[in-house]
Amino acid sequence: MSQKFKVGVVGAGNMGSGIAQKLAQEGFSVVMVDTKDEFVERGFKNIRATLDEGVKRNIFTPEKVEGILGRIQGTTDLNAVKDCDLVIEAIFEDEKIKGELFAKLDQICDPKTIFATNTSSFYVGNLAKWTKRPDRFVGTHYFFHPAKNRLVEIISHEGTSEETKEKVLQIANLHGKTPIVVKDSPGFSVNRIFIPWYVEAIRIIEEGLANVPTVNEATKRAFGIGLGLFDLWNMSGGTVIGLHGARTLGKELGNFYAPPELLRHQVEDLKQDFSLEGEIDESKMDLIAERLYAVAMAVAAAQVDEGVATKEDVDRGTKIGLAWRQGPFELMNSMGIEKAYQMVKKLTERHPDFKMPKLLEEQYKKGEPFTFNYVDLEIVGDLAYITVNRPEAMNALNPTVVDQLEQKFDEAESNPAVKAIVIRGKGKAFIAGADIKWFVKNIKENTLDKTYAFTRKGQDLLLRFENSPKMTIALLDGLSLGGGSEVALACQAIVSTPNGSFGLPETGIGIFPGLGGMIRLARHLGTDLAKYFVFTGEWIKAEDAYAMGLVTKLVERTEVDKAIAEVVAAGKFDKYRPREIPAKFAEAKAAFSPENVARLLRGEPPQGVDPAFAEKLVKIVSKKAPIALRMAHELMDAQAKVSIEKAIDLELERLYDIFSTEDALAGLQSPGRPPQFKGK
Repeated sequence: MSQKFKVGVVGAGNMGSGIAQKLAQEGFSVVMVDTKDEFVERGFKNIRATLDEGVKRNIFTPEKVEGILGRIQGTTDLNAVKDCDLVIEAIFEDEKIKGELFAKLDQICDPKTIFATNTSSFYVGNLAKWTKRPDRFVGTHYFFHPAKNRLVEIISHEGTSEETKEKVLQIANLHGKTPIVVKDSPGFSVNRIFIPWYVEAIRIIEEGLANVPTVNEATKRAFGIGLGLFDLWNMSGGTVIGLHGARTLGKELGNFYAPPELLRHQVEDLKQDFSLEGEIDESKMDLIAERLYAVAMAVAAAQVDEGVATKEDVDRGTKIGLAWRQGPFELMNSMGIEKAYQMVKKLTERHPDFKMPKLLEEQYKKGEPFTFNYVDLEIVGDLAYITVNRPEAMNALNPTVVDQLEQKFDEAESNPAVKAIVIRGKGKAFIAGADIKWFVKNIKENTLDKTYAFTRKGQDLLLRFENSPKMTIALLDGLSLGGGSEVALACQAIVSTPNGSFGLPETGIGIFPGLGGMIRLARHLGTDLAKYFVFTGEWIKAEDAYAMGLVTKLVERTEVDKAIAEVVAAGKFDKYRPREIPAKFAEAKAAFSPENVARLLRGEPPQGVDPAFAEKLVKIVSKKAPIALRMAHELMDAQAKVSIEKAIDLELERLYDIFSTEDALAGLQSPGRPPQFKGK
């Protein structure tokens, strides 16, 4: 995979080398610059260490590592970034030094080059003033470790052109980041929450309410993070950064954000991290959680008031960037708006300079939870782009998402200017199935009617995708699983990048595919081969999907727009047309003939195929839910004899049966570990 963009990264420290690594991993040509050869070499050493760790975890092969390193040019010559499309500055936080660097780059680089700063402290607009290209200047605030953490804040200042913002967003998506768009303001979005959260934790210690290990443990429990706040800072030497960030925010926004004396003393007098020695006081957990919750919720609401970011992006930023279990707005909904309001009210009483955010005040008066937008609609010429924008949950489907998907589809389909509707997902996934926790809740609460209504609505919507007078195109630029693969298969055409994939893993979690995936896959591949994928849950990579005719066009990410235009120009076609299945799948098809399926359901190896392959299939199928396998087998045989509409009805007729089994509950509650199926 290669990208057409060339990116320069100035600064080979932990952040700069991590940014360079991630870009190179995704196929970009990268120039990594620092002032001394030893700094450049240290950057490469950091990159290789991270990549070697990936080899040990089977994420990369040694060959891929060498390919990644081969795409990075290390140098001390700033002129090497002259022809880059984007140059990202990732040096230490000194506004004057950053500005002087950009002034040099402005003299060196081609007019086309966009400049980006990775600052976490300074106004992007102020740094842009050092150049003669403020329209081609943005902030790209990455989070540690930038090769692993998916979040990046994209910050446009007042002079940034729309073209620049769109290109930087494109580059962010192309190297696997989840971008959130943030106003040029103090702390942007995530640090605007994180720094006062950190400051409040130190205030609790300074006030003598709890010791460091107690507060550290409370942050882990309250926010669902693997490392406590002080664990994290001590590992990264973050107290200095925390003090700098608090001083900056305090100067810009008021005393509520300013550092406590204890933090200054720890950094400037003692010059050491906070010690985690001491006993954990269990009695203080709720008190600490309430104080820290209040800060996160208050600051989140304040920045939405100010137009810094949307509710959705604030939550996204904390969940992806900080790895919190819930974002601040989700947290307010889960505890109840009234309780959240009272917590923040206490905070405003402790800190009179912090006013109650209008957003929270209004929501409290309504007495209703916050609502979130997870599906976006954009009209570009005669194309409607519907984007499932829930990357923090891999764009998983739930009733809210399906409702919004239907609303956006209604709007697009009824627009006379729209010729075709493209459905895509934000982030690394197209749609990674349905929200399993919601299914579990309905089983436990005996509310399977909700599951049925959700599935019925989803089936009806997918039939509309399939039969719409407007051409519907699924854009797969990431994995699809379960319901996501079923959404793609329902569309009239599929454009995929090499990152795209299909998978129907349901029989491994106690159920069967319930949004028409079985019948549509069978219409494409034939019932026998479709059963292979349903029974085993094996992935279908984009290349294989294209070879089998599931994918209409397979292109690199930079060619997606062109491919979509070509599909639309070619017009509608019979997606279930007869086609020749590649020979590599002949054995899989033979293994799932009617006779062999009967054998596999009895735990016997299929006949007429390679014995090793047969034994492998027995092992795979033995780990699936027996009832789900039998139902899928019976349904697929019955569906082969009727129309797709009738086939959908047959699936729905068995929905209560499958979700009422013990195996369904066991499987749906066992993500990440093999469930124990009993056939009940």
